[in-house]
Amino acid sequence: MTRFNSYHSLNIFRLEAETWSYPAHKHNFYELIFIEEGNGNHVLNDAVAPYHMGDVFLLRPEDTHYFEIEAPSKFIFLKFTEQLFIEKLEGSRTAKWLDILKTLLQSPFSMNGSLIKDKKDQDQLKHLLQILLAEFSHQCSYSRELQLELFGAVMMMLARAQATAQFGTQCPVNTELDKLSEILSYTRLHALDADKVRVESIARHFSMSPNYISIYVKKHSGLSLQQHIVQIKLKAADQLLKNGRNNINEIAVKLGFTDASHFNKIYKKYNGKNPRDIQRRKTEAFHE
Repeated sequence: MTRFNSYHSLNIFRLEAETWSYPAHKHNFYELIFIEEGNGNHVLNDAVAPYHMGDVFLLRPEDTHYFEIEAPSKFIFLKFTEQLFIEKLEGSRTAKWLDILKTLLQSPFSMNGSLIKDKKDQDQLKHLLQILLAEFSHQCSYSRELQLELFGAVMMMLARAQATAQFGTQCPVNTELDKLSEILSYTRLHALDADKVRVESIARHFSMSPNYISIYVKKHSGLSLQQHIVQIKLKAADQLLKNGRNNINEIAVKLGFTDASHFNKIYKKYNGKNPRDIQRRKTEAFHE
């Protein structure tokens, strides 16, 4: 009996075929198969079942199978091992998920227009939300569990879009950029907590030395940790200035600047204008 082996915890690919060229075989992994197009028969453990567009099959490692193709077919194969479940349940991943969720909900960036600009990401998010809506409208077995997983996928897509916007077309897929994304997410979440955004505190949180983490962030982002923190505060300042509910002194205190003079100086250095000008324009627009 032929046995196909995979050494990855997760793999997904598409296969288009007019005839099936693989013998009856087993795997060392689980396999989910989705029929995109075509029809024929799926022979699973010597039992024959017809397949058509939209059909889904789930195979265990001990299962033996092959296809008899009657019309040109497109398959999507999703292969995974038990290691994937261990990885998903890993404690650090749960902590990372919670950090991402808190960052998204508390970040002032979410107030600056759409979180997702990319058309492909927008389409994918739409499909996810449509599935979530459908699951929410008709309750049945596992609906709640599926709702939670879909919600997680929605939030992760938003987090990825934010990271992609930050790094441009280079998504943070490698270990270095992934670590950088975690550090910057942490600074966004705690930017207004003076103690937690001290270099020593950030370094301790990520098990890095203060000197190394400063060099690391500068090398991979082009900005120092302090510059990132200042920019986060200034984005929050823009929202407070536009809201018009706080004066300059109150905004300076709220954002952790020494005083109004220090806030004015930093704001003008980075934005090239005086914060009072923003408030003045807001007031003039209100009275027009």
